[in-house]
Amino acid sequence: MKIDKILVPVDFSDYSIAALKYSTEFALVFGAELIVAYILEPMMYPPDLTVGQIPLPPYEAEVSDKAKEELEKLVEPYQNNVRITTTVRAGKPFLEIVDIAKETDADLIIISSHGRTGMEHLLFGGTSEKVIRKAPCPVLTLRNPEKGFNFKEAK
Repeated sequence: MKIDKILVPVDFSDYSIAALKYSTEFALVFGAELIVAYILEPMMYPPDLTVGQIPLPPYEAEVSDKAKEELEKLVEPYQNNVRITTTVRAGKPFLEIVDIAKETDADLIIISSHGRTGMEHLLFGGTSEKVIRKAPCPVLTLRNPEKGFNFKEAK
């Protein structure tokens, strides 16, 4: 099995940061590149919304710049050991994740699952499930990254 590119979507939650840490171990073992992605969900507001006579400034560009900055800070500690590419996109998270996987020819997606159930799942969850259904490559979901493969012994 050859794994050259691993896509790791992050949302800056503790779960996704743990998945990023876990994925760096995978990348080291396989000599793979990490593609770390953050997806902005676009803000929806009426196009004619104004404050007085002044239209609201483009919000997405500012948020996108800030997200790129934060993403670079997040991956910085891992860049000495692993090749990392970052990307920030706007759109529906599961669609963008699947598109990035296709565009980059990712061999594996490592994504965190928040473990939500019931009403909370209906309201907030489901991205990892949708990625699993639509992904062009295998998907490893992590709910509790402390358990799993022991890379230290595998070397």
